[in-house]
Amino acid sequence: MICNTCIRSVVARVGILSKTRSQLINIRNLNAGLHLSYTLKPEFSMNLNMMVDSGSTAKRGPVVDVLPEKDDDGGYVSGGWKSEDGKLSCGYSSFRGKRATMEDCYDIKNTKIEGQTVCMFGIFDGHGGSRAAEYLKKHLFDNLMKHPKFMENTKLAISETYKQTDVDFLDSEKDTYRDDGSTASTAVLVGNHLYVANVGDSRTVISKAGKAIPLSEDHKPNRSDERKRIESAGGVVMWAGTWRVGGVLAMSRAFGNRMLKQFVVAEPEIQLVEGTL
Repeated sequence: MICNTCIRSVVARVGILSKTRSQLINIRNLNAGLHLSYTLKPEFSMNLNMMVDSGSTAKRGPVVDVLPEKDDDGGYVSGGWKSEDGKLSCGYSSFRGKRATMEDCYDIKNTKIEGQTVCMFGIFDGHGGSRAAEYLKKHLFDNLMKHPKFMENTKLAISETYKQTDVDFLDSEKDTYRDDGSTASTAVLVGNHLYVANVGDSRTVISKAGKAIPLSEDHKPNRSDERKRIESAGGVVMWAGTWRVGGVLAMSRAFGNRMLKQFVVAEPEIQLVEGTL
């Protein structure tokens, strides 16, 4: 997505406190240096079957924006936060690399819905500008919590919210000549169900007893299923320093990217980790 001499970096670290050995989950983008990590108690077991929470939507509690707004010049900023019950803590830092402006955003939100704790973690790696990443930071999680089936069918809500937010962003940019895009890698914790959703080439990994287990797969144009989807839609995958859609974009799924939207979709791949916190 960017050249090696134009690296900018965001680092966010999140942890659920435990007195015993914990499991570490990382979300990162190797190209942009994005990194978010948090820990789960050791009894939190993995189940990658796509299970669904049951229940009905209800009035939610106040939403806590854990992270502050991006500083004015995209320079270095860092800090930390801990929940009132002490079960969740996070730290974060962000700094702009050699680019003139910061193109990446990250977001962490905490609230209660139907008496259940809901935590949302996200990294948005912008390319071609910062507008897509900034739009996701401002709207993606709010849109998700407003989805009528968020608590009843969280997986469906995430999928529909990702796609609709992409439509909304493109509509908001219809009178501009810009073509900003962004990845999105998010982890949504609802009670003891952790939904990991990915669009683009950011990565999510869980470390269980010291073993790294991927919870996402990069959306690269040369991935066999992605290449087939792109070519079936009339697009081409070409080598231009790396494999690219139309010789332009080095990922096969993203928000924005209007000029390639027929081939570059915002459909997330979602995995579920469930257990006892």
